[in-house]
This record gives sequence, structure tokens and C-alpha cells, in this order.
Amino acid sequence: MALFDQISEDIKTAMKAKDKVALETLRNIKKVFLEAKTAPGANDTLTDDAAIKIIQKLTKQGKDAAEIYRAQGREDLAEAELAQVKVMEVYLPKQLSAEELEAALKAIIAEVGAAGPSDMGKVMGVATKKLAGLAEGRAISAKVKELLA
Repeated sequence: MALFDQISEDIKTAMKAKDKVALETLRNIKKVFLEAKTAPGANDTLTDDAAIKIIQKLTKQGKDAAEIYRAQGREDLAEAELAQVKVMEVYLPKQLSAEELEAALKAIIAEVGAAGPSDMGKVMGVATKKLAGLAEGRAISAKVKELLA
């Protein structure tokens, strides 16, 4: 089942369960999916890869918003954002652990033949393609810096 269809089905489930957080989150995801499907050049289609990228973007925005709310002392709003993030993370591929990320990056560094910090661009280009959806760009960048230093 396509991710778009899965979200639609889960909206019905959330309605029946009267789960307001999940319902609001899933409706927001579906709205963004529909906007992507009707965008110029989309031909009224949305691949699962594109859908996952959208959910990753929404998840990152939710986490960033929660950080801002916490910094401003609004724990209630931060918790609401994180509750929505938790709902969205169900649809994302499993994220790599710190050890798995380090092992994957070491392999990429060896493959590219990177020797020092000046080769970071080469490593990041390959790493972001290979690890797309499996780790956040921020985490990849930090680990690459650490390994090349």
C-alpha cells in the first residue's frame, strides 16, 4: 500500500479511536501530500520516496519548533509538537544508531579515499545520498567532521 493511502486509512482509524493528536497530525500530512501531488509538474502522483522526504521535513520542523518552545519556557507547546513528531516517526524508516552511523560513514570515507577535513564535501555528497532517510543530515555532518579531524 502506498504511503499516501496508508495515511488516509490511518486517518479513519484515528477518527474511530478519537485520537485527536494523531488525527490532526495525519490530516496535516495528507494536506501537504495533496499539495505536493497538485504542484506544477507532479502529474498528480506522489512516490513513496517523495512522501518520506515530506514526512522527514515535517518531523524536523516539529523537533525544531519544540526546541524553540522549550527555550521560551513553553513546555506545553513543546510537548504538543513532540507528540505530533512521534506520530510522524511511525511512517519513517528506522533511523541508524550512533554505532551503525559511524560504521557506515567509515566505509564511505574509505570508499571515497578521504584523508582529512578538506575532503568533507566529497564524503558528505556520497553519505547524504546513501544514508538518506536513515539519519539526519545534522548527525551525518557532525560524525563526518569528527571522523575526518
